[in-house]
Formats: sequence, C-alpha cells, structure tokens
Amino acid sequence: MFEALLIAAAFTALVATIIHKKGQQRPSRKQRRIHRITQEHTPARLLEPSPESHARPFEADSAEAPSSSRVIKGPAYVIDGDSLVINKTQVRLHGIDAPEINHPYGKKAKWAMVTLCKGQTISAEILAEDDHGRTVARCRLAHGRDLSAELVKLGLAIDWPKFSGGEYRALEVDDARRKMWLADARQKGRMYVWKRFEARQAAQKGES
Repeated sequence: MFEALLIAAAFTALVATIIHKKGQQRPSRKQRRIHRITQEHTPARLLEPSPESHARPFEADSAEAPSSSRVIKGPAYVIDGDSLVINKTQVRLHGIDAPEINHPYGKKAKWAMVTLCKGQTISAEILAEDDHGRTVARCRLAHGRDLSAELVKLGLAIDWPKFSGGEYRALEVDDARRKMWLADARQKGRMYVWKRFEARQAAQKGES
C-alpha cells in the first residue's frame, strides 16, 4: 500500500514537470528569426522609449542668439533686399522696406544687396528684435556707408517712417513708391492688397 502511494506521488510530480516545461517551451526557429530581425531593424529609441523622444514645444532659449556685444561683424549671407545673416544671426535692416522676393522688384533688390555686400565685412549695430525674432540692426559697409540708405538710393527700397522716424525718406527716388506699391500698401495697413496679389500668383501657378 505504501509503495503504491509513492508511485502515485512520483507520477503526479512527473506530470507537473512536463506541464511546466511545455509552458516554457522554447520558441520555434522561425519565431527566433523574426525576433532577431525585429531587434536588428528597430531604432533604439523605439525599443527603449524615453521622455526625450517625445516632441517638445519650441524653446526660445535654444534659438541662435545675437552676440552679447552691441555690434556683430562678418561677411553677410543675403536672404532678400532687407534681410541678412551675419555670424549665424538673422538681421533685418533698420528703417527700410524692400519688396519680398515674390513681389515686383524683389529679386532685383536681393541682387543689389548681394552686390553691395560681396567681399565686404558688414558691421551690424543691434537696435532691437522684431516680431519674427529677427535682430533689427543698422548695418554698415567697411568704409561706413549705411546699407539701408544705399538700397533706398538705388530705388529698390522705401523708407519705413514707423521705424526710421523718416530718416531715409529724402533718399527715395521719385517713382519708388509706385514701383514698390505692395510695400507701400503694407505700411498703410492695406494688407488686403497683399492677399489679393498673392492669390493671383497662386492661381497662375496652379494653371501652369
């Protein structure tokens, strides 16, 4: 009787061991291969997510800041008629309004500024920061000529009295405001003129 109980207990333990091992059965060769390929081709940031991997709001402190000095100097990369980049700082010329690149005379204004700045070290006296986070500066060529004044005298920018106090108005050529009617409209707050012009441009591009 005692021997029968021992045999029964041993059989029960054997069955339990078999069931446990089945629960921990190794994955098949195909399953192991799929797992290995997945591990090899999945970026680490997805395998191990961290708080840093989530998108964060823009931080103004991380943007490129102007030099701590009130003046920055260096060669200029020209964006358009009244916008430059000097030493990684985007600069808007003080007191003038040049046409946008896609507006009449916009490309001429840009290339005139390229010609003025070519081979020159530009000195930018920082005055303020505009609504777009760009530095506003009075920019001068090496021999002291004011870039804002030079572009106005070429008939490719107009004075912006709101910001210049009328400093460059006397330098405007006679037909400047007629040629740069979109810039003139902006100064007068007639932005609907801009919207109408740009809507026509968009329509023309859609047809071509």
